[in-house]
Amino acid sequence: MSKKVFGCIILLFHITISVFAGDVDTLIVHSNAMNKDIKNVVITPDGYSKKSDTYSVVYLLHGAGGDYKTWLKVAPKLKEYSDFYNVIIVCPDGERTSWYLDSPIDSTYKYETYVSKELIASVDEKYNTKKEAKGRAISGLSMGGHGALYLAFRHTDIWGAAASMSGGVDLRPYGLRWEIQKRLGSITEYPKYWEENSVINLVHLISDKKLTFQIDCGTEDFFYPDNKRLHEKLIERKIPHDYTERPGKHNTDYWRNSIKYQLLFFNDFFNNNSTKS
Repeated sequence: MSKKVFGCIILLFHITISVFAGDVDTLIVHSNAMNKDIKNVVITPDGYSKKSDTYSVVYLLHGAGGDYKTWLKVAPKLKEYSDFYNVIIVCPDGERTSWYLDSPIDSTYKYETYVSKELIASVDEKYNTKKEAKGRAISGLSMGGHGALYLAFRHTDIWGAAASMSGGVDLRPYGLRWEIQKRLGSITEYPKYWEENSVINLVHLISDKKLTFQIDCGTEDFFYPDNKRLHEKLIERKIPHDYTERPGKHNTDYWRNSIKYQLLFFNDFFNNNSTKS
């Protein structure tokens, strides 16, 4: 075989790979609600094509102090997971300490609107997605764990599955931490805002709704007592859910391990609903 022919074969191979391989992209979405552009990581699986099948989407929310690139550092194998489960993964930027809320005291923070409406619409427009709840899941770590359950509980029409790892599911014990008071005001002055925006107080929203969800927290995590109380409240109200607790702290090692199981959890949900109308 001549070097010229061999070179052509190699070139063709690389062209083929570039056509069928997925990507890790930065998607910039303009938020009309906040009048600014927001960056998001979007991971597409190998073989992704806008002309073929539609894809389920998993949204992953970062914790306090993080940004849209955090999940790539926490779980470097995200691209492999996207390939293996054949899903699109979206990692939004939650502005360090937005808590994924529409702040009742600061109109410049409307991250519930951004993630649940503006980002969803943009991803569905630009990518070949399943545009219904049974094709969407959301999870997150710490502040993002709060955000994932908060958004899913409040928008069961948007997400069919949700999960939280080490989530801050009750904001009230942390009145002076992680800039929560900048989003909700002082807990002594605005206790109602803290009550209304804590996940543990939102379980009534899903008592008669279909939402597949999981709670995961390490037993050495400072959020562990809150997660356990949420689990017990759900049991008391007979609301189906998965609950995982195991030795672990509030750290990257725990989250890197958790995401593997949560993506399997979501994959089962997608497969179980793929043939349902």
